[in-house]
Amino acid sequence: MIANAKPPIALLPLYLELYDQTLPDLLTRQLDFLNKVVSFLKDQGANVLTLPVSRTLTQTSAAIAGAERMGAAGIITLHLAYSPSLESASALIQGALPILMLDTTPSPRFGAGATVDDVLANHGIHGVQDLASVLRREGRWYDVAAGPIDSPQLAAKMNTWLRAAHARHALQHTRVAQVGEAFRGMGDFSVTAEFLRESAGPELVSIGIREIGALCTRVSETDIAAEREADEDAFDCSECSQECRGRSNRVGLALRRALDAAGARAFSMNFGAFDRALGTPAVPFLEASKAMARGLGYAGEGDVLTASLVAALNQCYAPTTFTEMFCPDWESGRVFMSHMGECNPALAKGRPKLVEKEYAFGPADNPAVLVFPLKAGPAALVNLAPRQDELALIAADVEIDEAGLEPGLPGVPHFWIVPPGRDLPRFLESYSQAGGTHHLALAPGLRTAELEALASMMGWWWYTISP
Repeated sequence: MIANAKPPIALLPLYLELYDQTLPDLLTRQLDFLNKVVSFLKDQGANVLTLPVSRTLTQTSAAIAGAERMGAAGIITLHLAYSPSLESASALIQGALPILMLDTTPSPRFGAGATVDDVLANHGIHGVQDLASVLRREGRWYDVAAGPIDSPQLAAKMNTWLRAAHARHALQHTRVAQVGEAFRGMGDFSVTAEFLRESAGPELVSIGIREIGALCTRVSETDIAAEREADEDAFDCSECSQECRGRSNRVGLALRRALDAAGARAFSMNFGAFDRALGTPAVPFLEASKAMARGLGYAGEGDVLTASLVAALNQCYAPTTFTEMFCPDWESGRVFMSHMGECNPALAKGRPKLVEKEYAFGPADNPAVLVFPLKAGPAALVNLAPRQDELALIAADVEIDEAGLEPGLPGVPHFWIVPPGRDLPRFLESYSQAGGTHHLALAPGLRTAELEALASMMGWWWYTISP
């Protein structure tokens, strides 16, 4: 995974100015609760930026502006006491960050033996209701997480929201590279740079094949030797010649440098664009696989939309791979998943094998590709599909089948998935009725319920395929 520091999550404590005059000791007591909430958020993996306690709209506006300047990925509000909605609502409405209202109190129990002090310490929930009602009336999206601070359910809800906020932040700070021209005629994932930026966040950059070819000439034999050694440490290279590995790694290292120079954390390439006459002797399928294992996003054929999705999932949720549904196995209720030569080796069951692939799809020599069975188990199959003026996030909980590599499919990464309920016809009907594209992301260990918050934050249409 890419070693990026998590962006901060701003914690906005809200309070009532009247209490400063009438109950001067209350805030001191409530600050202990604030510190407990900070510890709770850190336990969920948040990089917490605690904003000043805000009582007035002026203070709230200044706090939120400060959070935005510091690159916060989201804002969590915490009512230390009742706080009138109009002392914070307009600042939250005008801001761009996702909002989570943390609806909790210092005491998990309120009943027999309660005192006035207990009421004052634990009455913030009607401040949540006041603010939520105003935000809803004004059409500002927000989420709410309610419960005692030591509740496992609250921790789970918080973890889901934090990952969605980080994924949204990652998308909005991603540069995605299109390497060469997109595959002609594929319309399902085709989007303009403007649509991509406005609907998903990433900035599109272009890298030409001639640029990759020029960089190939600067890859030294020392560079090739170092990459060969790394491959031999990570993979079974016994069935792939040094010549094949060398040309694949030369183009792969050139591509890696081009992506680094462009600041790209995701990319897509069209295998047909690589041409030995342009200085690119092989399609860098191997580098695409390695890149996903490093946490980058990738998709084939110029699909920068799916590449961006893979990047967000890979960096913020679970190791993820690009894939396609290729062939239905109607009899067993499975789908054969594959692509030409790319799959994330972080998902491998056992040691991945490096092999030479017979290649006849363009003016390039045989490339090296990784093949391996995937670890069996639950996974999320996820797609980001364009609509007329919006995007749809389509997802299904699937199972990666316990199946090895087929001897009759050499040089082709492949595996099988079992759709919900093992009802393959219904699954395929539902997927295409939802408008899913033929490019997907697969994230083992992830469940689709965790992605609904991301769809809501991004303003995407949300569709799940269930049994």
